[in-house]
Amino acid sequence: MFKRIREHLARGLKAKHVRHQKHKGLQECHHECEQQQELFCHHQEFVRKHREFTQYHKSLRFLRPVSIVFNLIIIYLLFRWVGIKSISMFFAVFLIIKEVLQFSFLWRLEKRVFAPIDKLKVGVEEISRGNYNVKVERDIVADLGFIGLLVDSFNEMAQKLQASEILKSEYEENRKTLIANISHDLKTPISSVQGYIEAIQDGVVISPEKIAKYLKTIYQNTVYMDKLIDDLFLFSKLDLQKLDFRFERVLIGAFMHDLMEEFQFELEEKQLNFHYVNKMESDCLVSIDRKRIHQAFRNVIGNAVKYGADKDLTIRIEMKRHLDSFIVINIADNGPGISAEKLPHIFNRFYRIDNERTKDLMSTGLGLAIAKELVQAHGGSITVVSIEKESTCFTILLPVIEEA
Repeated sequence: MFKRIREHLARGLKAKHVRHQKHKGLQECHHECEQQQELFCHHQEFVRKHREFTQYHKSLRFLRPVSIVFNLIIIYLLFRWVGIKSISMFFAVFLIIKEVLQFSFLWRLEKRVFAPIDKLKVGVEEISRGNYNVKVERDIVADLGFIGLLVDSFNEMAQKLQASEILKSEYEENRKTLIANISHDLKTPISSVQGYIEAIQDGVVISPEKIAKYLKTIYQNTVYMDKLIDDLFLFSKLDLQKLDFRFERVLIGAFMHDLMEEFQFELEEKQLNFHYVNKMESDCLVSIDRKRIHQAFRNVIGNAVKYGADKDLTIRIEMKRHLDSFIVINIADNGPGISAEKLPHIFNRFYRIDNERTKDLMSTGLGLAIAKELVQAHGGSITVVSIEKESTCFTILLPVIEEA
């Protein structure tokens, strides 16, 4: 029986992990395909314009000798029909005007066409060597029309290539960190589940009370692993900006009143002190996704409960206006506080304040990272201040869209 339980748990976790990985893989693949398609379009546009320029350049090189031959023919005819004495003054003036016009034309051609193309050639060579941090400077006066558009297209392509390379490096680094953290966080509960099941299966534990206790621990470990996978899935969607939000205009005062009543009931059930104060003189409208903001508050308050004092923990929440454009919500507790060394890292993924990472099995280390991403997706911000061994206060800012 216990063998079947273990196999069922293993199949369930593996299936869920595979579903999440497939979904995440499809998202990353789709995102990468979109980037590659956009870069391909820019490259095709650059190739097309370069081909046109090459044709123009060939035409100019062909017209130069034709122009010389044409001028010689005109000079020959003038000498033959009019005579050298009659045309000497006319010919001198003609040559001067011609040379001035020709010099002006070639100078403008060099400045507006050949110089930018030489810069583009250098830029293309840099990109071909893998250096995407390159930009062709554009002369606002000279680079007009076709060449200016060509320079702009090249710079845009280089910026997108550089951004894509940076994003690729970040994803690769995040992937390595993610694998390391997942391996660490799943190893302990999986080993625990395996050990308890083997103890029951081998008959080491036979009393119903201990068996029930072991099964409860097995269940708690599987719940933790399930929560870890869910948090990883949610954070990956936030990180890839693929999470769907359902924003709606909400009266923040009424929304917070209902939300705080829910938290007050839950915390008082745990014999914890909870106080909520609304210091706003009038209600106002904000644009939020109720479910996501609820989750952000739950993560922050849950973090205070997990790492707060073992007894007499008090959580105080205060809401007020700031400069008529933001709602300020302070979430303070009288817990042990956070040291100055650890404070800058608490919004990092998989970061836990306790070094042993075992104080609370249900802590995945992603709660505050998810809360930060959710608040920022609403155009807001979340910050924290803490006095070690005294208190911690999180501050959430949400933009106001309209007065009630």
